[in-house]
Amino acid sequence: MKILTFSGATPAEALRRAQEDVGEEAMLIETRELQKKSLGKSALYEIVVGIEEHLYKPKKRQHQAAPNRETPLQKKSNDVLFNISEAAKQISQIAEVTEGADAQEPKESAHDIKLIKDEISKLTDKVQLIQHMFWEEKSPHMAVSIPSEFAEIYKLSLQSGMKQEHLDEIMRLSLEHMPSKMRENSQSVKRYFQTLLRKMVPVRLESVPNNRSKKVMMLVGPTGVGKTTSIAKLAARYSYLMEKNYKVGLVVLDTYRIGAVEQLMQYARMMKLGIETVVDPPEFANALESLHYCDYILIDTMGSSPYDKHKIEKIYECLKANDTEFNIDVILVLPSSIKYDDMQATYDNFATLGVDTVMFTKLDETRGFGNIFSLVYETKKPISYFSIGQEVPEDLVIAKSEMLIECLLHGFDRSRMS
Repeated sequence: MKILTFSGATPAEALRRAQEDVGEEAMLIETRELQKKSLGKSALYEIVVGIEEHLYKPKKRQHQAAPNRETPLQKKSNDVLFNISEAAKQISQIAEVTEGADAQEPKESAHDIKLIKDEISKLTDKVQLIQHMFWEEKSPHMAVSIPSEFAEIYKLSLQSGMKQEHLDEIMRLSLEHMPSKMRENSQSVKRYFQTLLRKMVPVRLESVPNNRSKKVMMLVGPTGVGKTTSIAKLAARYSYLMEKNYKVGLVVLDTYRIGAVEQLMQYARMMKLGIETVVDPPEFANALESLHYCDYILIDTMGSSPYDKHKIEKIYECLKANDTEFNIDVILVLPSSIKYDDMQATYDNFATLGVDTVMFTKLDETRGFGNIFSLVYETKKPISYFSIGQEVPEDLVIAKSEMLIECLLHGFDRSRMS
C-alpha cells in the first residue's frame, strides 16, 4: 500500500486535495493539526491516506488560477456532503451483501463475512470523520468548541426558534457536565439533551377546588389568540370530563366584542352554566359574588394589542376592584405561531397584570416550538395548558414538559398530545 500525505487550511481542504490527486479509492488513515489558527497565521491540517499500489494513478494537475480567498463556505461544504453521501452509499451496498450472506447456508465462509463487516466499520468511521470536518468549518462561534456529535441537536434546537443565547448557554452547561460515556454518538447526546430540556420546562399541575376555596381563572392576552374558545374548552372540561362534574360559571369582560359575548352565551346555554357580564370595573366584584355557588369561575377578557395600554389598564382596574375572598389566577394566552421576540414583548406588556401561568394555543399551526421553550426559560412562568386545535373540548390538553420537547425536536404530532 502506498501512504501519502496532504495538507490544507482545513481538514476538508486537505481531503479534497487528496481526492484530486489519487481519487476516491484512497482510505483515510489519520488527520492531525500541524498549526493552530492565530493572529496573522492560518491553521494547517495534514491528513494521511493509503491506497493500493495498483490503484495509484496520480492525476496530472492542470495550471489553475490562484484560488479566490472569497470563495463561499457553502461550496466547500457541498464537497464534503457529497463525500458523506458516497460513503453512505458504499455502506448500504456492503450491508445488503452482508444480509444476503447471513441468510445463506453455512457453506458461506465466515471469514469473508467478517471481512465485509470490517469494511462497513471502516466506512462508518470515514463518514464520522468527514462529518467532524464539516462541523469544524460550520460550528458556531462559541468560546467552547462544540463536538460533531452535538451538531444535529444544535441545529434542531436553533431551527425550532429557540433564542440563540439560551441555546448556547445550555450547550455550554451540557459540555461541562455531560458524562464522557454519553458523548459516544449523536443519539446518546440527543437523549441526554432531551432529558435536560424537559427538566428546564416549568409546568403547573392541574388542581381541583375543595370545600374551602373556589378556582377563579382569568384569561388575558392579545386579540385572536383563542381566549374565548379556550374558556369554552375549560368550561366543558371542568363540567363533564373530570372525575367529578363541577359547577362552572363565566364572567365576560369583553363587552366591546358583541360576537365574543354571544359565543360565550351560546356555550353557557348548551352547558347550562351561569354567566355574568361586566361593563365597568366596580361591577366585577358583584359578578364574582353572584357565582359564589360555582366551583370554577372562568373570566374572559377583552382582547387587545399588547401595546394598547388603555385596555390592559382596564383589566387591571377590574383586578384591583376585587374585594372578594376569591384569589384570581391570571393566565396569559399566547399563540405558539409567533416568533420569540413578539412573544417576549407581549409577555412584558401583560406582566403588569401579575401573570401566574401561560397557556399556548395553535400548536397545530406551527413547526417551531423553541420560542415557547425560550419564553418559559426566560420568564420562569409555568405552562398550564396547550390548545392543539379548534374542537371543544377535545383540543385542550394539560401541559407536560415532555410533550413540548417532543414537539421541539420532532415536530407536532397529534397522537402524542395526550
